[in-house]
Amino acid sequence: MCLMNKIRPGTREAIIEAAFQTFSRHPAATLADVAAHAGVGRATLHRHFSSRNALMVELARQAQRELDEAVDEATKTAISHTEGLRLALKAIIPLADRQWFLATEPVDHDPEIAKAYKTGLEELAVEIEAAKSEGTFDASLPTEWIVQAYENLIYAAWTMIRDEKATPAQAVDLAWRTLTRGLGGERS
Repeated sequence: MCLMNKIRPGTREAIIEAAFQTFSRHPAATLADVAAHAGVGRATLHRHFSSRNALMVELARQAQRELDEAVDEATKTAISHTEGLRLALKAIIPLADRQWFLATEPVDHDPEIAKAYKTGLEELAVEIEAAKSEGTFDASLPTEWIVQAYENLIYAAWTMIRDEKATPAQAVDLAWRTLTRGLGGERS
C-alpha cells in the first residue's frame, strides 16, 4: 500500500507533463496519445482524469501557477511599474511551449480558472495605471485598451515562437517595443 502511494503521485505528474508536451505539439491529440506519451494505459489515465476536460482544467491550473510563480520571481526586484510590466513579459513569453495550446482550450467555465484570470487582468490594469502615471503609456488611452494590447501581444509572441519566426528573446523585444512605441516608423 505504501508503494502504491509513492507511485500514484509520480504517475499523475507524468500524465500532466506528458499532456503539456503532447498538446503543445498537437493540440488536437487524444487522451490515448497522452497516455502513450506518459507510458501508462488509458485506464490509468482515466483513474487520474475522468475526461479530457478534467485534464485540461488541471493543465490550466498548473499553467496559471507556473505563470504566477514566473512573474512573481521575475518582478520581485523591479524598481518601477514599467519595469515590472517588461519583466513580466520576459517571464511569460518563454513559457509559450507549455502555455500556447491552453489559449485555444475552453476551460474558463471552471470557476477557479475564471476567477484567477479575472484577478490577473485586474492586477494588470492596476500595474498599467501605475505605468501610465510614470509616463510609459499615453494617459488618454483607456487602461482596458492597453490591458488587451498587452494580453494580445503575449499571444502574438507565443505564435511567433511556435511558428519558429522568433526566439523567445526576440519575441519579448518585439512585444515590448510594440507596446511602448507602437508600429509607426520614422516620420520625415
